[in-house]
Amino acid sequence: MVNLLSCCDCILFDFDGPICHVFEGLPASGVAQELLALLADIAPALNDGALATDDPMVVHQLSQQGGDRVLAAVEAALTEAEVRAVAVAGPPTPGAVDALKAARASGRRVAVVSNNSAECVHTYLSAHGLSSVVEVVVGRPALRPDLMKPSPFPLLVAASHLGVAPGRATLVGDSLSDVQAAQAATAGSIGFANKAGKTEALGAAGADVVTEDMHDIARALTAV
Repeated sequence: MVNLLSCCDCILFDFDGPICHVFEGLPASGVAQELLALLADIAPALNDGALATDDPMVVHQLSQQGGDRVLAAVEAALTEAEVRAVAVAGPPTPGAVDALKAARASGRRVAVVSNNSAECVHTYLSAHGLSSVVEVVVGRPALRPDLMKPSPFPLLVAASHLGVAPGRATLVGDSLSDVQAAQAATAGSIGFANKAGKTEALGAAGADVVTEDMHDIARALTAV
């Protein structure tokens, strides 16, 4: 990890997982049901295809089949639910604050790149006194689910805002889509294995380094 981080100029953090658990206090399954009810009202023909999911992001992805009006309505409802969710999400992931602050203290640029809305990220960072640590937040692209990770788009936007070449960035993420996005952007990747089975899965996906503890990232950054 030290070798990887010594070769990068900015650290990009995924939000849900590495920094907080977005739906810890407001379960994702309940949000999915809210979105399904909305979808049933405005686009009943699509609802059957979503009934089997308890993932709000899946409902959001499905809603684009109804066109921009339907997608915009579901996206707005998802954003509103995410803002409600982070208000009751609890404290940051153990080690996250240390990792964020160590990244800035090391002289590296810091950004959050997330498939969650920028609004909920900013709300959470502000509530926990972290807004000054994160320079750039790139959230879910409006009305463009196709540009969410695993697309490299959020990483490329963040790197551009920070004035850093994508190949000099490293993404910390807990999902396969994070690893895939980093690879597509030519960035490095640190897989955060916060659940059973993720160590092997993230490693198999090609993460440069895998850790089960965000404190490891903070410790590595103090050594570079």
